[in-house]
Amino acid sequence: QAGERNHKKSCSVLCEGCAVKYAWMQKHRKQFDLNDMSDALEVSLSGYRAWQRGGVQDRKQLTDEQLLSTIENIYRQCKGAYGSPRIVRELRARGLSASKLRVERLMREHGIRARHKRRYKVTTDSKHGLPLAENLLERNFAPSAPNQVWTSDITYLWTGEGWLYLAIVMDLFNREVIGWSLKPKMSADIVTDALTMAWFRRKPAKGVMHHSDRGSQYASQVFQDKLKEYGMRCSMSRKGNCWDNAPTESWFHSFKNERYHGIKYQTHEEMKAESFEYIEVFYNRTRLHSTLGYLSPTAYLQRWLQQQNPPQRAA
Repeated sequence: QAGERNHKKSCSVLCEGCAVKYAWMQKHRKQFDLNDMSDALEVSLSGYRAWQRGGVQDRKQLTDEQLLSTIENIYRQCKGAYGSPRIVRELRARGLSASKLRVERLMREHGIRARHKRRYKVTTDSKHGLPLAENLLERNFAPSAPNQVWTSDITYLWTGEGWLYLAIVMDLFNREVIGWSLKPKMSADIVTDALTMAWFRRKPAKGVMHHSDRGSQYASQVFQDKLKEYGMRCSMSRKGNCWDNAPTESWFHSFKNERYHGIKYQTHEEMKAESFEYIEVFYNRTRLHSTLGYLSPTAYLQRWLQQQNPPQRAA
């Protein structure tokens, strides 16, 4: 790896080995993402661009000190949410040349790392006698369009004023949180309020699949009535199987790792403000999502909409 880094740094005219890799990237550029190919082949995008121009690399590259300062700035802006893969993507989105190996080295040397993950813990109560729905989703986590599958779940958050419970509704297509509710009691109205917010934001056609765990809140009559009112199909995970709702569980893991663990919130209002900022400002609109090709949920949806309705050329 050290030899590869030194080679990249010293090679101003592209060598034969690099040229072979760049030729392969050029041939497959419509099949694979350029960022992914450059990472896999351990070459820089700036080198690829130079190869396209005829072979001489652009010498205007950031020094280690300049690149480290930019990395630290991105890390502060995302409040420690990003590890090296997302920081590399963010640097490239800003038009800066940075190899994955170089970013990893600088972050490692200066102790910059994403917040650690905690283990999953069950929060909802499935020990009840209410009617349950079949698992219609069957772990098909990749719908082909928006408003086909919505998933929901609840988690708990401790503050100096006691517990708060956060319920979310996610559109599985672009992993956007389209509805959420934060309350001091984990009753049926928390999930109903989150669903209502999601419905008013999207107002989808009838037939949306709503998937959740078997918690009493989701099995309650008031929530089931709301699903019927909106013309939605109910799906529930199998007993004790959190993987049946993995994307939503993953969202809670990210939220807690990036905004909750290791931070003391003294009041409910502090926790509510942080939840709003994370969901509405950072996660939906800014945070790079690996499942979405390192686009934010909003950007991914906008790109899909543009592809469905490309601009018409003037005659």
